[in-house]
Amino acid sequence: MKAIVLLSGGMDSTVAFYQAREEGHEILAGLSFDYGSKHNHREIPFAKWHCQEAGVRHETVELAFMNELFASDLLKSGGEIPEGHYEAENMKQTVVPYRNGIMLSIAAGFAESIGAEGVVIAAHSGDHAIYPDCREEFLAPQAEAIQQGTYEHIQVLRPFVSMRKEDIAARGHELGVDFRQTWSCYKGGDRHCGKCGTCVERKEAFALAGIPDPTIYEED
Repeated sequence: MKAIVLLSGGMDSTVAFYQAREEGHEILAGLSFDYGSKHNHREIPFAKWHCQEAGVRHETVELAFMNELFASDLLKSGGEIPEGHYEAENMKQTVVPYRNGIMLSIAAGFAESIGAEGVVIAAHSGDHAIYPDCREEFLAPQAEAIQQGTYEHIQVLRPFVSMRKEDIAARGHELGVDFRQTWSCYKGGDRHCGKCGTCVERKEAFALAGIPDPTIYEED
């Protein structure tokens, strides 16, 4: 299948990118979104790097309106990034309202415009507790709407929707993914902070998968 991958530059989407290639899909492009998050400037260069390594087109869509109009501490216009476990209640402060709905809609239009038949999104079960637009209850009807709303009946492929992050880390390790070339920390500093929800999730994923964590953290 000819497909595009929603490629943020984080662990999950990067593994999804390589898995899609491993499964024989022809990846026409990796699609990133700069929506004003505190860490977009750290992760998008990694998305571009992986595309360059694979000889795949990379595009970044600017969505400045989300930073200007939406309420979320993940955004530059929001408050401080909370610290703690990624499934804790305070992590809801990092939810960007309807983010995946917006991105999937844009991706569907882009996919049909360049002759792709599918869109790959790396939402996984570890996101379900906090992010409603990562749940299959959302993604399944969204996928149906995109299929019905495009002439080419674009499919939304969601390979990790029932997997935990440690399973994705293990799969990436099998595929030879260079996790040093990925970014997770929501704070977007020079190094991973080691304390925010996504850093905790990253460390936990490597530990549970039983594979080395190549990440340099400000605090372990």
